[in-house]
Amino acid sequence: MWKYYALLSAVFAALTAILAKVGVRDIDSNLATAIRTTVILAITWGVVFATGIGGKLRELTGHNLLFLVLSGIATGLSWLFYFKALQTGDASRVAPIDKLSVAITIFLGIVVLHEQVSWNVIVGGLLIVGGSLVLLL
Repeated sequence: MWKYYALLSAVFAALTAILAKVGVRDIDSNLATAIRTTVILAITWGVVFATGIGGKLRELTGHNLLFLVLSGIATGLSWLFYFKALQTGDASRVAPIDKLSVAITIFLGIVVLHEQVSWNVIVGGLLIVGGSLVLLL
């Protein structure tokens, strides 16, 4: 099932890049990010309460909160830089370079989380890095 969610994530990430590129035109990229984040906030809290899992907030540990807050900070910084890049660069070049995050995640998964990886994952990550380098040069 996770593969379907991952594919849907990729489709919506692609739409995000195109819609954001059009939406960020002629406005400050930080303002655009704030508007986008407000929409995301409303949607995600709506889903949480519509599905009845809002009560599970009490089950969060300090460890959960710490790492979710750190993840939120990283996400916010990523979005701010992404929108700034989209404002000044072509979406067809910015988005693939942004996807270097996949290769970086593979590396960090191995080093930090001690995940086991196959040669397929390593080769795929190297191809992503290679493709990004082609776009950068």
